[in-house]
Amino acid sequence: MSQMLEPTPSEIKEQKIYQEMGLSDEEFELAEKMLGRTPNYTETGLFSVMWSEHCSYKSSKPVLKKFPTEGKQVLQGPGEGAGIVDIGDNQAVVFKVESHNSPSAVEPYEGAATGVGGIVRDVFSMGARPIAAMNSLRFGELDSPWVRYLLEQAVAGIADYGNALGVPTVGGEIQFDPAYESNPLVNAMVVGLLNHEDMQKGQAKGAGNTVMYVGAATGRDGIHGATFSSAELSEDEDEERAAVQAGDPFTEKLLMDACLELVKSDALIGIQDMGAAGLTSSSAEMASKAGYGVEMDLDLIPQREENMTPYEMMLSESQERMLIVIKKGREQEIIDLFAKYDLEAVAVGHVTDDKMLRLLHKGKVVAEVPADALAEEAPVYHKKLEVPAYFREFQEMEVDIPEVIDYQGTLLQLLQQPTVASKEWVYRQFDHQVGANTVVTPGSDAAVVRIPGTNKGIAITTDCNSRYIYLDPETGGKIAVAEAARNVVCSGAEPLAITDGLNFGSPDKPEIFWQIEKSAEGISEACLALNSPVIGGNVSLYNEKGGKAIYPTPIIGMVGLITDLAHTTTQSFKAAGDLVYMVGETKPEFGGSELQKLIHGDIFGKAPSIDLAVEAERQKQILAAIREGLVSSAHDVSEGGAAVALAECLFDTDGLGAEVTLAGDKTTALFSETQSRFIISVRKENQAAFEEIVNDATLIGEVTDSAELVILNDNKELLVKSDSKKMEEAWKGAIPSLLNK
Repeated sequence: MSQMLEPTPSEIKEQKIYQEMGLSDEEFELAEKMLGRTPNYTETGLFSVMWSEHCSYKSSKPVLKKFPTEGKQVLQGPGEGAGIVDIGDNQAVVFKVESHNSPSAVEPYEGAATGVGGIVRDVFSMGARPIAAMNSLRFGELDSPWVRYLLEQAVAGIADYGNALGVPTVGGEIQFDPAYESNPLVNAMVVGLLNHEDMQKGQAKGAGNTVMYVGAATGRDGIHGATFSSAELSEDEDEERAAVQAGDPFTEKLLMDACLELVKSDALIGIQDMGAAGLTSSSAEMASKAGYGVEMDLDLIPQREENMTPYEMMLSESQERMLIVIKKGREQEIIDLFAKYDLEAVAVGHVTDDKMLRLLHKGKVVAEVPADALAEEAPVYHKKLEVPAYFREFQEMEVDIPEVIDYQGTLLQLLQQPTVASKEWVYRQFDHQVGANTVVTPGSDAAVVRIPGTNKGIAITTDCNSRYIYLDPETGGKIAVAEAARNVVCSGAEPLAITDGLNFGSPDKPEIFWQIEKSAEGISEACLALNSPVIGGNVSLYNEKGGKAIYPTPIIGMVGLITDLAHTTTQSFKAAGDLVYMVGETKPEFGGSELQKLIHGDIFGKAPSIDLAVEAERQKQILAAIREGLVSSAHDVSEGGAAVALAECLFDTDGLGAEVTLAGDKTTALFSETQSRFIISVRKENQAAFEEIVNDATLIGEVTDSAELVILNDNKELLVKSDSKKMEEAWKGAIPSLLNK
């Protein structure tokens, strides 16, 4: 590839070339002011990626400040590769969620695979061994061949990368809606484990210390990936494909093992993944965080393509690479350590005390920019916000109870809605048992993973009902956190903290910025009420195509601690004769519900309401009852309402059934999506003790051995009498039959 002549600083300014890189006129002027001159082509590239939404959070920083980020359990909050939470016994869990939406819309296999690779590197760069992966996915409706292709390829990418790494994918969630037709969302979450003394940070400190490049060589893939992920998808697919990186999980496995050996060495000062914006973000951020500078000689960067320019090397997002800082004089032992894993470790520069990011190429200085200007001093925007007309309209609507004539047939239809149906087709492609520490596999409320060598476990979930958030972002934000916590509690765990993946449309639209701000307020309130601070996350904006935005989708990834694995609880009923309880009252709430969408083909009205004080109290009581050994099974009532939740409690039970009575309006009792409700089963001998702890539990029936779900109303009128196996077959067969069209 012959080298093209780069434009001069004056050409960049006069021809506004910086606009093509994603910088506005005002931003380019600010960069000039910071430098005291017009930046050259490489420097303009550095500013463009570091000031992209993806790296700088320039539109979302004011909103992120709302989140509670501290708690006695928090060892590392936002600002590093991943957050860290104490779990006692000198151990901690490290976790984060990260989106890879734009690449997955264009190249779903590579986009999803490299999304997994990037978040795994974020976790092991903190010194933690990854022990579990989760995902949260959004696609259009499965009647579209394009959507089926996107789903199949994205799932294959996640599976192939995670399986090859030996990190078990233990669960996740998927929702399907026309809002994601052109813009699928692929969010990956990884959880790691470390001992307190192995905690690392991405920092370049100590003038004279050596900056080393480790891992795979740099190519031209993924150049401007950060900018690509900070703009609306265009119609030019060839240009977009060039911004998608290719991943190699086998190299990543070696890199992970080498880095986990490296963190035990006292030669290590700092380590960071070369993720979005590659060498630029890792070097500038490590220098800025530590209050130092970095000088690198780009001739020393391992390159897999010829004649790479400084611009290309600094902006490449080639995968499986890390930047590390080592005590001066210890380079050879690091080279030897990585050589054991067949990986390159190369000294490419050193730490300086002048706070500059300085780049040399062919003996000349090709870029010299203050590290803080790139990392900490990016512009921050307080965007305009405006309440959307649709929200006002929805808030004024009366409660709409959809008309249902055939309750049993409707329940069967709901079980076959792709958002409700079994995701087994997806998770059977994942190796969720590798490492032999998975206690609860995909399919229950939360996954549970054993902490090796202990009797403790962690429960992990990802949640977000984006329909509720579209209808009412603040209430929907509260519900997303509360549902994640319900799933964790139903598994026998106490919620510890969350990571969030904030997926929205363009913040430049006042109505969408209002969605962002309001959902953040709801999330913050719920985090405070449920003692689950935000320890990190990711923002993905501009999820639009042709001016049409996705539903606001702030994914909540939550981790909870099971202090004794004997407390591990799942959603399936356990034995005939057990009593079945509904915890919480049911109100007619159908806005954004599965039933509303099934019957009307659309969503409207008010989202379900939530009282966080009630939510917190119920969760506390249920966890106390679980820890006392009084609960046989626990399941939260979510999409599809109580009828769907009861049916799900019968799946995988070897012929169990249930007979229950639900009071009140029939449609409401069966299908309302009122929040803060649980279906709990309890052995008869534990009845009194359970009722004493959980004070708003209503006995609704019992588990039977009839292999059918029987639901009566309070007049003893039969609403549903459905064979458990037939329901399970319909639920399990729904997605495969849609994919086989």
